[in-house]
Amino acid sequence: MATKTKLPTSQFVCSECGYNTPKWLGKCPACGSFNTMQEELVKVAPKTPDRPALSSIPTRAIPLSKVGYEKSDRVKSGISELDTVLGGGIVQGSLVLLGGDPGIGKSTLLTQVSAHLSKTHKVLYVSAEESCSQVKMRCERLGLNSDGLYLLNETCLEDIEANLDDYKFVVIDSVQAIYTAEMSSAAGSVGQVRECAAKLMRIAKSRNITFFIIGHVTKEGALAGPKVLEHIMDTVLYFEGQQEDNFKLLRAVKNRFGSAQEVGVFEMTDEGVKSVSDYSNLFLSESRGVAAGSCVTPSVGGNRCMSVEIQTLIAKTAYGMPRRMTLGVDYNKLVVLIAVLEKRCGLPFFSSDVYVNAMGGIRLNEPSVDLAVCAALASAANDIPIDKYTAIFGEVGLTGEIRSVPYAEKRVLECIKTGFKRVILPAKSMKSCEKYANKIELVPVQYVGQMLKALNLR
Repeated sequence: MATKTKLPTSQFVCSECGYNTPKWLGKCPACGSFNTMQEELVKVAPKTPDRPALSSIPTRAIPLSKVGYEKSDRVKSGISELDTVLGGGIVQGSLVLLGGDPGIGKSTLLTQVSAHLSKTHKVLYVSAEESCSQVKMRCERLGLNSDGLYLLNETCLEDIEANLDDYKFVVIDSVQAIYTAEMSSAAGSVGQVRECAAKLMRIAKSRNITFFIIGHVTKEGALAGPKVLEHIMDTVLYFEGQQEDNFKLLRAVKNRFGSAQEVGVFEMTDEGVKSVSDYSNLFLSESRGVAAGSCVTPSVGGNRCMSVEIQTLIAKTAYGMPRRMTLGVDYNKLVVLIAVLEKRCGLPFFSSDVYVNAMGGIRLNEPSVDLAVCAALASAANDIPIDKYTAIFGEVGLTGEIRSVPYAEKRVLECIKTGFKRVILPAKSMKSCEKYANKIELVPVQYVGQMLKALNLR
């Protein structure tokens, strides 16, 4: 009697050239690349004589006007800042990925969310890294207790799927610690993370279960695993901040149900993570306006505007090549702005080390901070401080021209609420902000040189 040969369930494919082999190899025989063999599942369709090659009822395209709209009510998480970052609440049947450095508070945040949701829904907390007793100790420390919160200590995805009956919200802690039995590689590998995320996505959409998934990050700060992990998710959140700081930032980098530029502010306390509603002075130092090199700019993130202080330090270089270092500001943008100040304004930086920092650990990626960075650099170069009640915003071009930026009215209104007395803004944005002229001094400028003269830095 002939024995049936068992087909392999997985194979290793080179990410560079696509060469496949049934076993892992350190070097690809086809292209010669090292450490590019990634495990993938082999999906073989069963061959039966009665199975047609094509579907008997093919899918047809329908007009946009005839597509039905499914409206689902958002569920509040119990943490206002998290609801704001998510776009107004939790969308049922979605996948939310939360990444961050070890010990920053990811598990604490989702434990609080689980306890709040368990008051009205059945919630399953799957802890693949901690025992159930450790999770209970965290709940007792945070003062959380609910009979609707169920704990499961499991790492096999197939066993987790078997326990998902009647649950509307599930927390996976973490995706790098679980594995699928269909693959032979260890948990946390590229293939395991990809397949586990794909299976969780299919479960969420077919059963209408909301998944909160915790993801580890690499030493560079990116989510560990393949980039497809972020593509599969509906919402990707990053928990940022230093472990020794009490204030943390929750940033949305992808959101299919809301703005992808929202930022939430949290405070770590003995009772857990709490939302910070008054953040007007959180990113401002108390001694601004005393030392040279600091400037305040109103930055818009999503639907909110925050006043952020930019600090610069200029020191004489001890080497042939001066250093440029940034924290919270794009490095390439700093190099461009230094070149504009040297060429258009005559400020020399070729023999100086330049350091730029955004207060509070926030990241400023929008072009509106260009003019404030230029003002802070000029202030540090001339050793002349900028008035603490002056705010600056605007985009700077390579010709030294100051371009208008969106949400100019919102920025000026934030400066009025924060207590500033003067705002230097692009001349093209002056028309939309004239209605605030009786509440705050508006100084329109067209070029960087005009901004320096307004600040008495030239």
